[in-house]
Amino acid sequence: MGRKPAAHRRWRLAPAAVLLLPLVSACAGSAPSTLDPAGTGARRLEGFWWLLFWISVAVFVEVMALLAWALVFRSRAGRVNRSDPIRFVVVAGAGLPFVVLVAVYGIGLRDLAALGPPDEPPAATVDVTGHKWWWEVRYAGIDGATANEIHIPVGEAVRIRLRTVDVLHSFWVPQLMPKTDLIAGEVRETWLRAERPGEYRGQCAEYCGLQHAHMAFLVVARPRVEYDAWLGRLSTPAPAPEGEAEQRGQQAFLQGSCVACHTVRGTPASGTVGPDLTTIGSRWSLGAGAAPNDPGHLGGWIVNSQTTKPGNAMPPQPVDAAALPDLIAYLESLR
Repeated sequence: MGRKPAAHRRWRLAPAAVLLLPLVSACAGSAPSTLDPAGTGARRLEGFWWLLFWISVAVFVEVMALLAWALVFRSRAGRVNRSDPIRFVVVAGAGLPFVVLVAVYGIGLRDLAALGPPDEPPAATVDVTGHKWWWEVRYAGIDGATANEIHIPVGEAVRIRLRTVDVLHSFWVPQLMPKTDLIAGEVRETWLRAERPGEYRGQCAEYCGLQHAHMAFLVVARPRVEYDAWLGRLSTPAPAPEGEAEQRGQQAFLQGSCVACHTVRGTPASGTVGPDLTTIGSRWSLGAGAAPNDPGHLGGWIVNSQTTKPGNAMPPQPVDAAALPDLIAYLESLR
């Protein structure tokens, strides 16, 4: 016997590939999912997703049952009974799908209206600005700013005002809310409400250039008392350096090129090109999710961030090797 064609062998592997898809999807680990909602908006989306899923399952089962019926019961002895097919096509092929689509459309409109502004006043208003490639975060009525982190009180509605200073971005926290695009020249608005404390990863969901994948952020939901304490720290100047290493690090920071782009409140550094560094020591990551925020990665980021996040706006820094540990110690103390 000759060998079977390669295409035929590939088709034999198709069922195994289908069975492996759920296992492959499980490799995502703790990636945020709309199907693990922790907010009012995401819970609406989860319900709509499951509705569409079960409709799809019902349609698939129906089609497979009709196919089996046609193959097994209607094709005996090579004959196919073709009596009155028009009624079946009209009812099953047009009437039933029309009813299902109208119902789904109505439910979608209901959920879309529910995702609008709530009846209650916002507990906070947060201005989020998209940059290539990081998120600037400011709170209405507060002088301080942070980057790539949004802190909110649990169980309260928070208004998010969205802007972009360059290209189109899209703001998305899968466990809390649907996507909202940032369009140049417009202020878009969305709402966050976390039902339980926790940290929820967000992501730019619209391709925005080379480092689109490294444009993540974190929403931190905390009880009101903890949130108020954090907001108080955000609005105060940076703490004075305590040890000699931190003092030398502050001098290296202020005498170097960092002050041209960054702000540290309470010091002469007032640059606005890059993120505000007043609380850099407590942030969850460097470069909007590009690297962990620890001394080793921080040192590499200062010297040449292009090796970690190529194409970002921060050029390599001429920091003396002897001064680098002190500069790291100073930045780590800013919390």
